Amino acid sequence: MNNRNAPLPRRGLLLGLAAAGASLALAGCGFELRKAPVFAFKTLSLSGNSELINRLRREMRAAGTVTLVPPDQTQSADAILEILGENRDRIVISTNSAGLLRELQLQLRVRFSLRTPGGKMLLAPSEVSQTRDLSFNETNALAKEGEAELLYRDMQADIAQQLMRRLAAVKEL
Repeated sequence: MNNRNAPLPRRGLLLGLAAAGASLALAGCGFELRKAPVFAFKTLSLSGNSELINRLRREMRAAGTVTLVPPDQTQSADAILEILGENRDRIVISTNSAGLLRELQLQLRVRFSLRTPGGKMLLAPSEVSQTRDLSFNETNALAKEGEAELLYRDMQADIAQQLMRRLAAVKEL
């Protein structure tokens, strides 16, 4: 039977069954929207003033479940996040026949640890890294420098999200 000539109630029933089946399949696979992170600590000390640390502060405030403690009141915090190092690297991937740069790999690596004011390590010193590839053209060198800065900011945003997920993985102090 041609579906185009099907009566309207039957077509509605088929569409309803298809929609119900799709929603059941989606619910059955475990799909769920990302929720706000839940942290084991209520207050956090985060000292420093780099772009990454400022982005982390914004992420924490946006989550709304953790109060940031000023650096001079570190002992009153439940946990202390220490950024041990932030390294930016540029690695030459390829050059042309004249030896001029063609492609770069930008890397951003961040070392961090999480501990209590008493010294108990909640997260041992760990490293999170991001890489991006950048094609390079010497005639547009200034524009490529601007593009590299945008890529570094993008990597900082990704690392801040990764750090938030790592901090949320800590279940007890």
